[in-house]
Amino acid sequence: MPHQKLCLGTNSQFHADIIDQIPMIREAGFHEIFFDWKKDAPVDLWCKKARDCGLPIQSIHGPFGGCRALWEDDEAAANAALTDLVCCLHLCADQQIPIMISHVFIGFDIPPISKEKGLNRYGKLIREAQKCGVTIAFENTEGEEYLDAVLQTFGNEKHVGFCWDSGHEMCYNRSEDLLARYGQFLAATHINDNLGIKDINGRITWHDDLHLLPFDGIADWDYNAKRLVNTGFSGTLTFELNTISKPDRHENDLYDAMPLDAYLAEAYKRACKVENLVFKRLNFSHGYDKM
Repeated sequence: MPHQKLCLGTNSQFHADIIDQIPMIREAGFHEIFFDWKKDAPVDLWCKKARDCGLPIQSIHGPFGGCRALWEDDEAAANAALTDLVCCLHLCADQQIPIMISHVFIGFDIPPISKEKGLNRYGKLIREAQKCGVTIAFENTEGEEYLDAVLQTFGNEKHVGFCWDSGHEMCYNRSEDLLARYGQFLAATHINDNLGIKDINGRITWHDDLHLLPFDGIADWDYNAKRLVNTGFSGTLTFELNTISKPDRHENDLYDAMPLDAYLAEAYKRACKVENLVFKRLNFSHGYDKM
């Protein structure tokens, strides 16, 4: 039996309507669920279905396609991106969902632009989150200098946190130990695996962000468990997983060929394995285990 709650996100790649995925995720064994916010998607109906199935909603993943605009000069694009994020915050508040996940940058051509406008806009978003009583957990992606700017500026404010994506750390952040840097802000996790950076010259692309099941990539899960324990985080362990391979890649093909119930059962087994490593590391840190 897991000692921490385990959460899985629904996914349009799962070849089933989101509403039908919800009871399947519960039946697989997961304790909580999260959804992606999309404009005009019936997220309120998904939330009701989840609660009817006994699944609390751990978080809503906010929109991220426009997050780069928040740092740039186009005021109309920036306002549109900010409006969508505020709509997602309000949905979280209305549905009593405690966390909204937010990216802070998108893209791999990272210009040396001024961060002043972006920080002003994120400041507005954070003030709205404080009014709503919703924590924004900012996630590590490409452009980690923008994440750093947000967390160094606002990290100690109420309703601001960090979402650690274990796979993004490996392929977008070159395996830098972001839990050591931002662990004091840790509010949520996105746990997944990959093969690191494939390009021999170290060029980073989104094709490396595979979102494999844990233990199907090259992640050192004992190391990850140790780092999680060192942060003091005891919240839900959330898994964000894909079943469809990236273009010209085939690592996820086996998942896509599996019946969804079998895949979800395997995902729960891997989640339990990760959680067990965290629990063992916690006992070790308390001197209960002489590993």
